[in-house]
Amino acid sequence: MEFAHGAAQMRSFEVAHWATIGVQVHASNHYGVCRKSGAIVASSEQLKALIKSHISRDDGHFYSVAMQVAAHEAKLGHGKLAEELRGLIDAAKTRLGQDVSGKLVPIAGALQSGGKSRGELASLLTVTYPANRLSDMVLDDQASQQLARIIKEQRLLARIKEHGLSPRRKLLLVGPPGTGKTMTASALAGELGIPLFLVRLDSLITKFMGETASKLRQVFDAIADIRGVYFFDEFDAIGSQRGAANDVGEIRRVLNSFLQMIEHDQSNSLIVAATNHPEVLDYALFRRFDDVVEYHLPTPVQALDLIRSRLGTFAPKPFKRAGLVEQAQGLSYAEICRAVDESIKDAIMHDQTKVQRAELGRALGERRLISAKLAQNNKHLPNHAGSSQR
Repeated sequence: MEFAHGAAQMRSFEVAHWATIGVQVHASNHYGVCRKSGAIVASSEQLKALIKSHISRDDGHFYSVAMQVAAHEAKLGHGKLAEELRGLIDAAKTRLGQDVSGKLVPIAGALQSGGKSRGELASLLTVTYPANRLSDMVLDDQASQQLARIIKEQRLLARIKEHGLSPRRKLLLVGPPGTGKTMTASALAGELGIPLFLVRLDSLITKFMGETASKLRQVFDAIADIRGVYFFDEFDAIGSQRGAANDVGEIRRVLNSFLQMIEHDQSNSLIVAATNHPEVLDYALFRRFDDVVEYHLPTPVQALDLIRSRLGTFAPKPFKRAGLVEQAQGLSYAEICRAVDESIKDAIMHDQTKVQRAELGRALGERRLISAKLAQNNKHLPNHAGSSQR
């Protein structure tokens, strides 16, 4: 099977690899069979998705489907084939990024942007290639719909741009700690098959006048050069209101620079900023973002769904919900996950295949105590306006 756009060369290594190994599909079978090895390699739907994503030039979706194929093979016990596929995909992701036209380009070369050394930019950005998906998260309907739309628009980026329009890609995530903001950035990258770049604010913000804005310029040069999800966590560190009581001149200049850079950015990257304190953000920031996604503490139903999902095969049978809602009340998604993980570890250490209900309750109670202590301590810390949080 040959994958090509006319006389053009293959756009990505994955297409070339699938063509090389000669995947062929038995019309009578649900799965495609590689006749060279006889190994089952993909469902017919996955093969169709691979072809469609290539025809539509959607490299992100191609990566996503290829990873699904590898995961499916691992579940079927075809470890060697799964490892080979993952190795090929990981190797390509290490070598390749995406330029503003959506084509794959070497990351090493792109990081030489503007004559800056790769090492200098590496101190400002940490790159990973997440495998997370939105289906891994427990979200309310509003956030789920917003994120699904963003992903769909990104997958149809070329088609949307043909009509002179732009997909949503500048996102502000707001909500309490542990409610899924960081995982959302990871899931967006995983869904689109593009790298996740964490912007290191500790390296970005310096005490020297003008240096922070210069480093921010390097980050935005990378945003233009390499398609990815660029995540600004704890964004209120640079996005707080100008003229606030604790306003620092250098930070004010950085905010002005950020406003100008994000306003003029026309790249294909996603810029994702997250904050626990939307009330302190400068008002001018909000109109620079295409979408604002709000996160909340889980509802009782969401908390129960999360606990059961996180327990997996360790869930006790029967799964008694009585009392769990009260024990999980007020906890964030992250805190519930930690409590469930602690109860699973306890089961493993005691050679048990199921979590004991009493141990799960103890772990949730422990997280509530820790959460209450942290909340009490935070009341005595100065807030972003320079006064005590009372």
